[in-house]
Parts: sequence; C-alpha cells; structure tokens
Amino acid sequence: MIELEQDNGLWVVTINRPDKANSLTGDMLERLCEIAESAQAARVLILTGAGKVFSAGADLDAAKAGLATSPLWERLSGAIAALPGLTIAALNGTLAGGANGMALACDIRLAVPGAKVFYPVMKLGYLPQPSDPKRMAALIGPARTKLILMGGQKITAEEAVDFGLVDRLVEGDVVAAAKEIAVDTLAARPEIAAGIKDMCR
Repeated sequence: MIELEQDNGLWVVTINRPDKANSLTGDMLERLCEIAESAQAARVLILTGAGKVFSAGADLDAAKAGLATSPLWERLSGAIAALPGLTIAALNGTLAGGANGMALACDIRLAVPGAKVFYPVMKLGYLPQPSDPKRMAALIGPARTKLILMGGQKITAEEAVDFGLVDRLVEGDVVAAAKEIAVDTLAARPEIAAGIKDMCR
C-alpha cells in the first residue's frame, strides 16, 4: 500500500489505498518512516497519493486502537525534515488529519485545485503531533494555524496558496509538475544542493 519508485536519485513515494481515502494503518506509517529514514541518498523525494485524495490521515479503526497518538507520526515528519535532498509533497487531493505532518515537513507543497486541507484533531479529542503546529505556524502564522487546528476549518487549495501553506496550484498531473521542479536539483552536485537547503533552514 506504500509504493516506492527510485530513478537516479529521484524517489517517488505513493500512498496507494484509494478505496480508503489513502488512510494510514500502523504498518503503512511504519513503512513510510523506514523509507524516509533510508532516503539520505535521495536527491529528491516526492510524496503523493493514488486516486483523488492525498491521505485522510489515520485509518479510523487504527486511530481508535491508538494510532492517532502514535510516535510514528513524529518519527516520520522528523525524518522527512532532516533529509538533505529536496522534498516535495505532490498533493493529488485532500490532505487531512495526521497526514498533514509529512506534508508540512516537506520543502515544497504542490496541490491540485480541488484539494482541501484540514486537521480535525481537536474535535476528535487528540492533540496534534508536537512539531505540526510549529511547522504550520512558521508557514502561515499562529492565527491561521489556530483557524485550522482550533476552528476546524477546511481550507481550499486556493486559500492554502494565499496563506502560504501550499506553494503552487497545479492543473493536471501534480507528480509531473513536482518532477519538473526536481530537474535542477537532480542535475546539480549533491553537496551544492544540500548546501543550499542548509542555508535555507
């Protein structure tokens, strides 16, 4: 349910459970962590989903069984944020719940126009993972972060771009758009690309 394609330094990770809105089980989350932790050699890492939803976050049954508060979410976002290569979230559709963490940890977020972003953690009776509000607030400010986390608002892709939560809207194939952005990084010397990323931190 987690697919990995590797091609000369380009890693494309696809969450492939479209019949369940790409909701994540513990095993899927563990696999995502393993990939992110093993991606030190990846020049570019692209995260996307199959179908019309990027990810609905935790599988509901798994969430009730404890996945909603699992340290795996923080482990995943931390591993993505620490990568030396360029990381791109190619949001093929709606981004919800705990899946926000991996997208927030990426360097760049692209989205299709119909995507929505929401994080209904408070309504479900949980705290968000510790780094998620900090990363979100760094992108869009504390008030808009509270609008999403405490106000429970669903943000359209267009609003997300206006906020700074998404960097670009993409009509059509969002993974192809991410690969186009990746071209210069893949062509550069790895130490130069990594050095630029370090300077931007």
